[in-house]
Amino acid sequence: MRVLYFIIVVFLLFLNGLNAQSKFEDFFKPSDTLLTKRRNAVVISETVFSSAALIGLHQLWYADYEKSSFQFKNDNRDWLQMDKAGHVYSSYHLGRLSADMLGWSGVSKEGQLLYGAGFGFVFLTAVEVFDGYSAEWGFSWGDVAANATGTAMYVSQELLWNEQRIIPKFSFHTTSYANQRPELLGEGLNEQILKDYNGQTYWLSANIHSFAKTSKIPKWLNLALGYGAEGMLSSQKNNLGTNDDRFRQFYISFDVDLSKIETKSHFLKTIFSVLNTIKIPAPTFEINGLGKSKFHIIYF
Repeated sequence: MRVLYFIIVVFLLFLNGLNAQSKFEDFFKPSDTLLTKRRNAVVISETVFSSAALIGLHQLWYADYEKSSFQFKNDNRDWLQMDKAGHVYSSYHLGRLSADMLGWSGVSKEGQLLYGAGFGFVFLTAVEVFDGYSAEWGFSWGDVAANATGTAMYVSQELLWNEQRIIPKFSFHTTSYANQRPELLGEGLNEQILKDYNGQTYWLSANIHSFAKTSKIPKWLNLALGYGAEGMLSSQKNNLGTNDDRFRQFYISFDVDLSKIETKSHFLKTIFSVLNTIKIPAPTFEINGLGKSKFHIIYF
């Protein structure tokens, strides 16, 4: 989840470079045939920005922790698997956005799935190698499996339906837990979005019309199933000997698939593609591990 910020920043920086080009709308229109200059620009941009992101991660995240020889760590029980959900989400959207950019340059569908979708897995595996050389963490096969799951989720839907009917999404709200352990869960909003798993929710947002094409349901309306967890002051229960009554949360809500909103503007389609990573606030029903249920008028 700590790479989420870099994912968004990297892609928005790439978009900002595109904005400076002439023939604004035409530039954003995907090409029907391979345009070598566009493809090369995508490859170079991804290489430069992913390198910058890895360097930034190394300086901002790992620099304060002791280095070690390469080690493995089984962290599958940590944070009630919220971190694994974050890996699925990040790998999916890194691969999807990369594939979309290759599609914009006219690369074949096979190339998009092989090189574009695989970008997320490769990038996050590089991050995992950083973990392997950190005394604080370690290379996690569970994280690698989650990365592979996110990539497979994108590729399998393209092969099966030639569209993305089920999209991983993210939402966040602040919690009181971060105030109890700001050094671990974040001292400000920017850090808490990345570090406070108590406030994160990961969703599988399914487009209803795609599964019932003959219905009169709006094409943009989604049904979303969410997963969260709360009460966590450390990676595993009782690590600190403090009150740590952690529990899982399951949600059902409505959502909007921005990619299904009809527009002739290729620029807006690009913006919608980026924003389609976030679950919109909506009425939500929750069932949690405490055996309780509640209805949220608006949940984010």
